[in-house]
Amino acid sequence: GIEPPKIHDVGPILRQYKHKYPQWFQQIIPELARISRKLRREREPSMYGDEESGVPPSALYDEKDAKNALKDARYILNNVKKLFTEHLKL
Repeated sequence: GIEPPKIHDVGPILRQYKHKYPQWFQQIIPELARISRKLRREREPSMYGDEESGVPPSALYDEKDAKNALKDARYILNNVKKLFTEHLKL
């Protein structure tokens, strides 16, 4: 197994242990890592806004941003579900 990381961007861990995953999952690791990196960058401003200028999160993000984040989250969820289903033979 792999010790779960205590960091927000798990992309480097996925890349490091790429060989432990099935071929189909290895092929999507670059996209999963890209999404992880993007979400990690956006985590703080999406929660707190731009604290230096006093701009709230609602002024930094719009509906399109929310839809894109949801699309990325669904992509990750669907692929991780598939990985678990195959691995656990559910």
